[in-house]
Amino acid sequence: MKNFKNFTPKILVVGDLMIDHYLWGSCERISPEAPVQIVDIAKETTVLGGAGNVINNLKALGAKVSVSSVIGSDDNGVELIEMLKKIGVDTNRVITQNGRKTSKKSRIIATSQQILRYDNESKHDIPSSFVEKIVNSLSDTICDYDAVVLSDYGKGVLTNELCQKIIKLCNKNNIKVLVDPKGSDYGKYSGAYLLTPNKKEAMLATKIEIKDKASLKEALLKMKKECNLGISLITLSEDGIATFEDEMKIFPTVAKEIFDVTGAGDTVIASIAFAISANKSIEETCKFANLAAGVVVGKIGSATVTLDEIEEYKATLHKSTSEAHIKNFDEIKAVVERYRANSKKIVFTNGCFDILHVGHVKYLQEAKSFGDILIVGLNSDASVSRLKGPARPVNIVEDRAYLLAALEAVDFVVPFEEDTPYALIEMIKPDTLVKGGDYEGKSVVGTEFAGELKLVDFVDGKSTTKTIQKISRMV
Repeated sequence: MKNFKNFTPKILVVGDLMIDHYLWGSCERISPEAPVQIVDIAKETTVLGGAGNVINNLKALGAKVSVSSVIGSDDNGVELIEMLKKIGVDTNRVITQNGRKTSKKSRIIATSQQILRYDNESKHDIPSSFVEKIVNSLSDTICDYDAVVLSDYGKGVLTNELCQKIIKLCNKNNIKVLVDPKGSDYGKYSGAYLLTPNKKEAMLATKIEIKDKASLKEALLKMKKECNLGISLITLSEDGIATFEDEMKIFPTVAKEIFDVTGAGDTVIASIAFAISANKSIEETCKFANLAAGVVVGKIGSATVTLDEIEEYKATLHKSTSEAHIKNFDEIKAVVERYRANSKKIVFTNGCFDILHVGHVKYLQEAKSFGDILIVGLNSDASVSRLKGPARPVNIVEDRAYLLAALEAVDFVVPFEEDTPYALIEMIKPDTLVKGGDYEGKSVVGTEFAGELKLVDFVDGKSTTKTIQKISRMV
């Protein structure tokens, strides 16, 4: 998103790290030894789980992430550290404990259905000596971070002692602590800036049945008072997010279609931490988190979300600005890769679009009908002058791009400096290249990189030249 571009917060995640392990296969027979399915394994995959999924989400948003945790001195621990290093996470504060089992959750998936999960892990609390190691390692560096996230999965890392020492250290240095809580006793999180329980978790912790706005407010107030929070917050699934600072506010969800809520809580706390680090208000933060969750629940499995995905999703809700649809070469390359990975058909056209008129709009609407995403290459001011003469363009490129980007038919606008969009077409490799009907029988630049060429007739009597001539006669 534009207001987060070039923003790289430093965020520390403390919590329970684990590996999510998947065995994928098919089942066509029952074992002769017992009435159980036999799964023929075709592939194995591993991803970061627990606090690791929060880290994945923060990295996807663009944060610089460090992690502090305790894992076992075992093969799973070695594998977990390598997974973290691979995505550029600082692991210097991950401590190994002899005899502890690094959490690994294995799932057997047969024909897209999970039929079994088995866990190999330790869940006992880390000893006080390890709490001291973690706190001591943070004492001199805590001010390096914009926010701290406590991701509690109940595996023994976030003990009462560790939570309280980290919260007190952070409060002393004006660092906000955000907590994804676990269990029914939130006392160990006392003094944090906010917690992110869902409605079920909040009811368990407050012992208040949330059935309407009155009981929701009562639960928020109880959490805020008893846990001494800066802001009280409860996620409400499809109903959005509720907060209480000076008054209760509810921010509705923006999910269009829900496929899977796996990992949505991790996405919510990651996006909240990211926005809070940017000094956004709680209103802006919750709206951002709702957008992020809206993207993730539309995916299958534990997923992450990028700023560009949030902006594109926001555009489908008609909540984005025109600037968000104006891209440079590097940005449009990443956009095309994402859409192509989702089997979207890319359409490209180009022009000067100096004075936008009905002929342009109808042309662009027809161009969009040939695919899913319409990208418009836009000649720069210098390029227009070389092609049309020194009196052109009438409107500067920033204005022309803004107006084009505001059209419903146009998904993205990319200004280019050259006389032709050859390099842009070569990079995008559109499924469909669209040009005006006056190119019938002529050579069209970039056709060798496109799947097909479509010619669209212009609207009779409608052109920028004729518009300028008409204005000149009126002066």
